[in-house]
Amino acid sequence: MFIRFLILFITVPIVEIYVLLQAGEIIGLAPTIALILLTGIAGAYLARTQGTQTIQKIQIALNRGEMPTEELIDGAMILAGGLTLLTQGFCTDLMGFCLLVPTTRSIIKGWVRHWLARMASQGNIRIYRG
Repeated sequence: MFIRFLILFITVPIVEIYVLLQAGEIIGLAPTIALILLTGIAGAYLARTQGTQTIQKIQIALNRGEMPTEELIDGAMILAGGLTLLTQGFCTDLMGFCLLVPTTRSIIKGWVRHWLARMASQGNIRIYRG
């Protein structure tokens, strides 16, 4: 697992620098910087609105005495999307927006749900109920 994270932490910045340099070469320095700022502002707004809505859904489910599992997955994905938007670069911004937009998040959530079920069936995730 350490090797995977090491490869990830090395390759992502290299890819981001390459894409930023290519974008700067194609559209120019000022538009590239403007796009970076625009995606940051739009991402912060989207993360805030989606996060607020998800917190309200969690509170509603808890008030009804239900376990808000879907909402918690949404919340984790919104948090991950917001964090990837903090990383400057177009590739991570694209990934962050995919996690923040409800339509694409629902598709990714299906994959995450499947992955979590597989991990739990293999015994790699333990769920303790108090």
